[in-house]
Amino acid sequence: MPVCLAPGMGLNAYFAYQVVGYHGSGLISYNLALTAVFIEGFIFIFLSLIGMRQWLIRIIPVSLKIAAACGIGLFLAEIGLSSSAGIGVISGATSTPLEVSGCPDQYKDPVTGFCLSHKMTSPTMWLGVMCGGIITAYLMTYKVKSAMIVGILLVSIISWPRGTAVTYFPHTEQGDDRWNFFKKVVNFHPINHTLNILDWNIAAAGGQFALALFTFLYVDIIDCTATLYSMARFSGVVDPDTGDFPRSTVAYCTDAFCISVGALLGTSPVTAFIESGAGIAEGGKTGLTAMTCGICFIISMFFAPIFASIPPWATGCTLVLVGCLMMRQIVTINWRYIGDAVPAFVTVMFIPFGYSAAYGLIAGLMVYTALNGMIYLTKLVTGGYIVPDDEDHREFWTIKPHGRLPWFITAGQALADRLSHGRNKNQNDNTSIRSGESSWKYQDRLNSKASNRELDTVAVHALPTDPSQEKVLRKM
Repeated sequence: MPVCLAPGMGLNAYFAYQVVGYHGSGLISYNLALTAVFIEGFIFIFLSLIGMRQWLIRIIPVSLKIAAACGIGLFLAEIGLSSSAGIGVISGATSTPLEVSGCPDQYKDPVTGFCLSHKMTSPTMWLGVMCGGIITAYLMTYKVKSAMIVGILLVSIISWPRGTAVTYFPHTEQGDDRWNFFKKVVNFHPINHTLNILDWNIAAAGGQFALALFTFLYVDIIDCTATLYSMARFSGVVDPDTGDFPRSTVAYCTDAFCISVGALLGTSPVTAFIESGAGIAEGGKTGLTAMTCGICFIISMFFAPIFASIPPWATGCTLVLVGCLMMRQIVTINWRYIGDAVPAFVTVMFIPFGYSAAYGLIAGLMVYTALNGMIYLTKLVTGGYIVPDDEDHREFWTIKPHGRLPWFITAGQALADRLSHGRNKNQNDNTSIRSGESSWKYQDRLNSKASNRELDTVAVHALPTDPSQEKVLRKM
C-alpha cells in the first residue's frame, strides 16, 4: 500500500508528557515506556493474524468509515492552515478557540504565538498561498504529475536566500541557527542513547505499566486501523462487497511490526501517517510509493540540513489540497437517515477539532451506538408501532459482517485440500498397481473373446458358389 509509517503525533505528547513526564516525573520511566510500546506491537500482530482488526473495520458502519476519511481530510487542512506546521492563516486565541492569523513574526506574542496585530499581512503566508496553493492547484487541473512537489520546491527555493521578506533564515538568533545548520548540507546524528534500551523490570511499575500499555493499545488500534482503511479507500482499492482491501492482514501486521521496531530505536508508537494521502493524490497505488518514501527518508538522514530547512508555509497548502481531495467522498454518506447522518457528522467534526483521528472515530461510534440503540429499544417496546419516518433509508448493519477469512486461515485450508488431494491420488495409484495382474488377465480374456467372436463370424459366412472362389478358399 502507498502508506508511510512514522511516530504518531498524538501519542507523542501522551508518551512524553504523561507516561514519561518532564525529566522522568511521569508514571513510568522512559525505558519501561519503550517496553510497553514493544509489547504492544506484538499484541497488534496477534490481533491482525486472528482477523480482529479486519473484523473491526467491517463492523464499523459504512457512513462512519467514510466520515473518518473525510474527517482526516479536514484534519490535514487544519494542519496546513495552522501556524506551527502550515501557512499560518489560523492560530489560537484568548477569547475564541481559533481566529484568523497571518501576521509577521514581530507582531506575534512571544509566549503564546497569537497574533497581536497586522493580521493577514505576512509575506510568507501569501507566498505559500500563491505559489504553494494556487500554482499547485493550477498544475493539478491539467493532471501534471508531481504538481505538489513542484509547489513545495518553488516556495522553498524562494524562501532560502537571506535578506528577503520571505526568508526562512532572518537575521535573528533563531534564523542564524537555522542558517548555520543549513550550510552543513550533509550531517548525520548517530543513535547513542536510545538504541535497544528496553527495561524488562515490569513488576516494579505494576499497574502503571499496564495502564500505559492499554492506553497505547486502544488508541493505536483505532487510529492505525482507521487511517489505513481511509488511505485504502482514498486510493480506490477497497472491495465494496467485503469492505476490506487486498492483503489487509499483511498490511496490518507490517504496521504492528514497525511499532516494535520503533521501540527498539527509542521512538513512541509508530502509526500510519495521514500525510500518505499526498502520495496517493499524486497517483501512488502500490507499495512502491511507500518504498520510495522510505528511500527518501534514508537519504534525508544524511541531508538533514536541507530537508529540515523546508519552511512550513511551503507544505501547508499541499496539505489543504490533499484534504480537499479526501473530502470529495462526503457525498456518499447516508444523509437521508438521521441515525446515520448525525454520527457521521460528529466523526467528521470531532477529528479536526479534537486533533485526533482515533478520538473522532470513537466519538462517532459512541453517538451511533447511543442513538440507534434508543431507536431499537423504542421499536422493541412498542412492538414495531413507533418507528422513524425515514427508516426505509437506514443503512443495513449487522454484528456479523460478511467478508474474507484471514489470509493464514485460507492458506491453511488450501494446503490441507492440496495434501488431501495428493493422498487420494496416491491411494488410487497404489490400487491400480496392486490390481495390475488382474487387469492383464482381464484384458487377455477380452482379447480371446474377441478372437472367438471373429472366428464365429467367419464360420457363419456362406460358402462361395463361384468355382473359382471355391478353389482360392481351398488353397487358403
